[in-house]
Amino acid sequence: MAIKITGTGSYIPDVVEKNEDFHQHEFLNTDGSSINHPNEIIVKKFKAITGIGERRYASEHLTSSDLGFFAAEKAIADAGIDPETLDYIIVAHNFGDVKHNTIQSDILPCLASRVKHSLRIKNPKCVAYDILFGCPGWIEGVIQAQAFIKAGMAKRCLVVGSETLSRVVDIHDRDSMIYSDGAGATIIEATEGDDGVLAHETASYTYDEAYYLHFGKSNNQTLCPDTKYIKMDGRKIYEFALTNVPQAMKNCLDKSGVAIQDVKKIFIHQANEKMDEAILARFYKLYNIDIPEDIMPMSIQKLGNSSVATVPTLFDLVKNNKLENQSLTKGDVIIFASVGAGMHINAIVYKY
Repeated sequence: MAIKITGTGSYIPDVVEKNEDFHQHEFLNTDGSSINHPNEIIVKKFKAITGIGERRYASEHLTSSDLGFFAAEKAIADAGIDPETLDYIIVAHNFGDVKHNTIQSDILPCLASRVKHSLRIKNPKCVAYDILFGCPGWIEGVIQAQAFIKAGMAKRCLVVGSETLSRVVDIHDRDSMIYSDGAGATIIEATEGDDGVLAHETASYTYDEAYYLHFGKSNNQTLCPDTKYIKMDGRKIYEFALTNVPQAMKNCLDKSGVAIQDVKKIFIHQANEKMDEAILARFYKLYNIDIPEDIMPMSIQKLGNSSVATVPTLFDLVKNNKLENQSLTKGDVIIFASVGAGMHINAIVYKY
């Protein structure tokens, strides 16, 4: 029995926010003091580090569960299945539905229930639940889905990653330029063959690292201190990722029994272009071989960091030949990997 991704879908919002759109922002240091550089310089340095030139924001009338529903519809159509046959719907997110111009997260009911409702699924035995696992949420959802299938508890699952990070950012924080909105979805099911999920790896580092990403007050000291926004310690996250993600990827690959030379694509969470490139370099250094050309697709330059949505969206784009110089062929061995709030790391070795 193989446990495979039989359908994919993604939703990329229409609203494009370019780097130049941040030239009029009032960026402040964490203590509220002014930054002694013009915004043009701040934005230029940001682009050089992250690789992000623009990002996507959801339309004002849409929420994260709406985006997840749109991606799910596409994945279901791509797989050619009856949604009533789904055993589980797993939705990964971080902040629930945050309506435009509000500050309150809404997760009652959970987003998976909302997606199931929007899909008009009547079957009560289709179980819908959310997973809060930081940016690695979609990958962890796939790991859970394959575990359900392997245990005989399910035959077919829908795993969605959806987020509207643009609604929980502090506009006075330079890091706000990183975040974006979007959704990706996949159908996971049992089929015949020797392909699909070959191995997986997950780890949670919480002793010293739990709060590298957290909710905190605005850099603007005049705003209400009780209103919280996504905050991060970028340097610590960068060092943490470089230390731990390549090793987790190696552990997963070694477990799968696949040789490093046989890996055709690596889909890493689109958090920061330089960080992802450094992770890739460190990973190949563990095997003492050179990095193959075009092995790591990237979407962050145009789509920004949409957290749980980055990996499934990127996979959907490559699978459907919508990313230049990137494609997949049946039998290709690929790696999915992510790192994020918690701090969590995970990876999957998958035969396409």
